[in-house]
Amino acid sequence: MSDKQVVGRRPSKLSASLQNALARIHTFVYRNTNGAIGGTIVNCPVLLLTTRGRKTNKRRTLPLLYLADGDNFVLVASNGGAAKHPTWWLNLQSNPEAQIQVRRVKQRVRAEQGSADEKARLWPQLTAMYPGYKRYQEITTRDIPVVILRPINDI
Repeated sequence: MSDKQVVGRRPSKLSASLQNALARIHTFVYRNTNGAIGGTIVNCPVLLLTTRGRKTNKRRTLPLLYLADGDNFVLVASNGGAAKHPTWWLNLQSNPEAQIQVRRVKQRVRAEQGSADEKARLWPQLTAMYPGYKRYQEITTRDIPVVILRPINDI
């Protein structure tokens, strides 16, 4: 890491444990109702993202807000404004192939960090969809990545 210290929210262990438990419940309900329940949070669309753990290689699934951008799906690696990137983004950096479920449709995707131009284009749409993203960027010195999931079309 550079000389510059990354500043941001530091979640407590209890808060992190509660967040993980809620994500597991949300994932269970979403999967079992094909997103009829849990397909939106605060009027924002939700998908299930399944990555491979970078250390364990185990499959990890969690619900995330997304923005549709043509055929692509856009995520924000905000981690609630925490000083560190979310684990799912670290996993995707290690292995960019993943699976998503949007309602009942499952598909393979490849993740990449959006370019500066893509972030400039998408950030206003993302913060209009979920204003909390703007606050998260304000409380951390970390540049919050915009992550683009591009469908993998099998031949």
